[in-house]
Amino acid sequence: MNKIKAIVCAYNEERTIEKVVATVADYFFDEVFIVDDGSTDKTDSILKRISKYYSFQHIVLYENKGKGYAMATGLQNATGDIVVFIDADLSNLQEGHFLKLIAPVKNNEADMVLGQPTETLINYHINPFKSFTGQRCLLRKDIMPIIEKMKETRFGVETLINLYYRSEGKKVKYIMLPGLIHPAKFDKTSSSKAMEEFIREGHQIVATALDNFNLIAKTIFNKFN
Repeated sequence: MNKIKAIVCAYNEERTIEKVVATVADYFFDEVFIVDDGSTDKTDSILKRISKYYSFQHIVLYENKGKGYAMATGLQNATGDIVVFIDADLSNLQEGHFLKLIAPVKNNEADMVLGQPTETLINYHINPFKSFTGQRCLLRKDIMPIIEKMKETRFGVETLINLYYRSEGKKVKYIMLPGLIHPAKFDKTSSSKAMEEFIREGHQIVATALDNFNLIAKTIFNKFN
């Protein structure tokens, strides 16, 4: 029987972390890991408080290492066959969303499932950023070969994972997560700071793609051979 683990990585998500953890912890996951990536707000204190009521492993990184490092840390501690990643800043997260993410992997219909919140500004079918979603399910054994690379990517981690899966010929499935809300950066902070974050994250994504051009080349080679 496949064991299923959930990993939630959080950085300064005091507004949403409690509800997200409560929903994840109430599901039938065999184990839940919450990785606090050096938060400077009340995220850590909230996690400590709710640990009395919900069952989860609380991992604290005492300085901000970036999303890639936090995800890799969760993977290193998880031992399950199937891993589900969930963002910490979601609203209206429901147990049905987990079922939709897990079922295709569990039934061998896909190697990785990417879930897209429906409540976004850009229509899912034309959204050029849908592959960057933080809601994804995959087999732990498939992603472990790039775990050390993940630590260096920060917000380029989804780019690395996507490139690697394509280069390995893995089957990726996109699904809708009805009613799920993922806030835009402009909803979470000032316009100027949101723009700064966009630029910084864009740089990290491009840098990750350039650093892993061999994966792009391998994908192209496999396509035409």
